[in-house]
Amino acid sequence: MSDLSRTADVVVVGGGVVGASCAYHLAAAGTGRVLLLERAERLGTGSTGACAGGFRHQFSSEVNVRLSQASVPMIVGFEEEHGIPLTVHRDGYLFLVRTEDAWARFVEAAGRQRALGVRVELLTPAEAARLVPGIAAELFVGSTFGPDDGIADPAGLTEGYATLARRAGALVRTGVEVLRVEAEGGRVRGVATAAGRVSAPVVVNAAGPWAGLLAATCGVELPLEPIPRNVVTTGPFEAAPGRHTLVIDAETSFYLHREGPGVLMGMGSPHERPSFDTTPDRRFVEEAILPTAVAVFPPLERAGVARIWCGLYEMTPDRHPVIGRSPVEGFLLANGFSGHGFQHAPVVGKLIAEIVTEGEARTVDVSSLSLDRFARGELVVEAHVV
Repeated sequence: MSDLSRTADVVVVGGGVVGASCAYHLAAAGTGRVLLLERAERLGTGSTGACAGGFRHQFSSEVNVRLSQASVPMIVGFEEEHGIPLTVHRDGYLFLVRTEDAWARFVEAAGRQRALGVRVELLTPAEAARLVPGIAAELFVGSTFGPDDGIADPAGLTEGYATLARRAGALVRTGVEVLRVEAEGGRVRGVATAAGRVSAPVVVNAAGPWAGLLAATCGVELPLEPIPRNVVTTGPFEAAPGRHTLVIDAETSFYLHREGPGVLMGMGSPHERPSFDTTPDRRFVEEAILPTAVAVFPPLERAGVARIWCGLYEMTPDRHPVIGRSPVEGFLLANGFSGHGFQHAPVVGKLIAEIVTEGEARTVDVSSLSLDRFARGELVVEAHVV
């Protein structure tokens, strides 16, 4: 590590899409010497590299909707604004609902979303099947469709922000593991890494599923659990979706979207337990994901599995992120996105930069996402977790 890297004005820990966005926005905001540290040899190899790349406005909580309203335009307009290519398919999110009780909740949520300015359509099962031919319409009582939702390339956005960060003067270092955050007298002093110590008055925790472990090194308790999620891609098959619409079975959390000549799909488990193990659970894939896939989208019966992998969600008790300050002065948190980190990463980087330069987040009011909400018992409810 060079002498220049022995000190920084801001250290960002974690080279996924959230960390890369933070590094860019901090450097662009003129916060001084920004250093992004990633322990892997490449950026975006953790949760970012395993995610499905979806972005949506269809959330049940206002703060998640507001984050999406600020962040999605930054994804969709990334290439035009920055001149860096980014694959984006804005073909919508389609939530499929199986029961009348659940449908009533989705209709109510759609009303709240519309009141916040979100475009959302209520569709019959037949209309949903016309939108994405092949859906087993008979399983469902209704669906909601967000035409402004879609998918984008997680690796492309991560590398794009890293490129912008470098252009703005940030130093991006891979292959450097942060061992602990150093604090004294209630404030950050820097980080200790496997390559040496870096002094800095501000450290941003963007360590994804490992954020709780990092926070604990300076005495901050961050209620976050790593939850493994399996993802499957198929080869080409007859009647593969022609659109890149992200389809979700709300009851099971099963989702799919077009990926290359086939589809990408995944599903949570009601029996999932915290773990850092990203070994694919082939039994769960064969006994749960694939049968659900065929039930929801019968043409998948003719598809062959091309690849299986496993990534980690970083789940908080209320399935909302922690954004902002911690009890240790100068130690900032951008963690616990519970499956929504990719889509909210652009605006979160901007919010962290605002906190550093202006003293508070201004683009979106994220006061409800402070760490101390857990101690106060003021959790934020999100029903639309995929």
